[in-house]
This record gives sequence, C-alpha cells and structure tokens, in this order.
Amino acid sequence: MDEGDDPKYAPIGGSEKIGGGAKMKYIALRPFADPEAAARKLMEIASSIEPVQDGRIHIELINWPFLHELLGTSAENSAGLKFAIERGWLWPRESGTYVKFTQAGAELFA
Repeated sequence: MDEGDDPKYAPIGGSEKIGGGAKMKYIALRPFADPEAAARKLMEIASSIEPVQDGRIHIELINWPFLHELLGTSAENSAGLKFAIERGWLWPRESGTYVKFTQAGAELFA
C-alpha cells in the first residue's frame, strides 16, 4: 500500500498527471484518522470542560476545538465519538445535545 491508498494521509492538489487527470499528492499525516486517537483527543477536550447540571458536557464545546482548532474532520470527529461511546467512556444524550463521562471514561484521567 502506498501513501495514496492510506486514509491517514491528507490530500492536497498536485500537478502530476495520471490517466489524463491530476494526481493528488499525499504529504500530511492525519493525526486523527485512527478512531481511537480521535476518541482520546475528544476525551481530553471533554475533560478540560467544566460540566454543567448533572455532569453534562454540551457536545458543541467538544466539537468546536476538535474541528476548528485541531483541524480534525467531521468524519474523524464522528468516528472518535462513536469509538468513545462504544468503549463506554461517554454516555450520549439521545438528542445528541450533550454527553456525560461514564466511570470508565473518568478513570482515563484519574
């Protein structure tokens, strides 16, 4: 597998031609392409937020830094949240407006 087949690399425009079309150059490694890495970063962000009312952490307070400051993609964000929920680190509200740490999630930062 070369870098072009690996989803961990971010594409940028290139000028090499292959089959009449422009080839993409893959030069930057995506640090959150691995769902576990994304989940751990999301958990780190969540642990830095002061919970409100019954331990609730509003999801936008986690999403914003991940997407806009760390430049993660929405797919990486979704995969990371799904991973954290499946591992039992976060409990999501059915509406998706907030999450709460589970005991297992709290132990990651103990």
